[in-house]
Amino acid sequence: MESLQFALTVAGCLLLACIAVCNAWTVRRNTPRQAEHAEPQADPDESADAALDNAALLAAQPLGAEHLDPRIDSIIPIVLDMPVSGEKLIARLPAVHRIGSKPFTIEARHERTLRWEAPQPGRLYDACKAGLQLANRTGAVSQVEFSEFVIKTQAFADAIGGSADSPDMDKEMTRARELDRIAAQCDAQLTLILGARATPWSLGFVRQQAARQGFVDAAVIGRMVLPAQHAGAPHLVELAYDAQIALSDNKEELPIYEISLNIDVPQIAPQAGAFDQLLQSAAALGESMDGIIMDPAGQPLTEKMVMQLRDELVVVYKTLIKHQLPAGASATRRLFS
Repeated sequence: MESLQFALTVAGCLLLACIAVCNAWTVRRNTPRQAEHAEPQADPDESADAALDNAALLAAQPLGAEHLDPRIDSIIPIVLDMPVSGEKLIARLPAVHRIGSKPFTIEARHERTLRWEAPQPGRLYDACKAGLQLANRTGAVSQVEFSEFVIKTQAFADAIGGSADSPDMDKEMTRARELDRIAAQCDAQLTLILGARATPWSLGFVRQQAARQGFVDAAVIGRMVLPAQHAGAPHLVELAYDAQIALSDNKEELPIYEISLNIDVPQIAPQAGAFDQLLQSAAALGESMDGIIMDPAGQPLTEKMVMQLRDELVVVYKTLIKHQLPAGASATRRLFS
């Protein structure tokens, strides 16, 4: 009898030990994988604040240095009776750089070089032109927006002693709808998902591993980007994670089960090799983070899928060239913005 009691006691202890070990393994398995402390990390709070500041700065900036392009802009020529100084043009420029969601800009032709540019002090200009982008990712320009464009351009022309020759609204609306159709047809964003195989990741771990592969913080919280080799070129790959985790007070305790990697196809020239870089980044991160590469539907990525994606990219590139808007060109990047 005593032997039986002893055996039951031992068995009970072993069972409790097994339960404790199992619970400890479960807790450890569900605890987000943390970043290595040997490598200093940026303060997530500071990164989030910086991202907000960058986003606000970018949103406040006017249209960039790209010149007006008749492929995507409605352009109103402004004839001047005599050359006008850059100071006068600058003083009378419209206060807005957008009409609705569309970029609105004015360029002037330098009297000596005959080059079109944003008005500069200390120079004389013999002609001007105003432009409104006809379409972007928010859609085609509306009749109300186009009417405002004409009114603002006419007011500017009157203020500088010039005359504006506005195009036919119906024709410009037709062009805008056609550009919008092209944009919808070719607006390809290729995405891969990297999911945790077993242990989820912490925010710090994700950021640390991404930084080791060359990713840097983007202007948007929850985003990191892999910069292009050439300054001013669009980034090659974007990495995204849950922005709400980055804004949480206990961000390092919250698990991240997957991240996404994507390329914005029309924004990047084919020769930049963004697709190959996407695959390389996914493979490297998958190895270092113990993750599995999947398509957006959650299916593991196969070689056959990769070949299909390459074929689809070729179709998009050819379609863009057909419409004289090659991927990565300035006008194309503006249209797909």
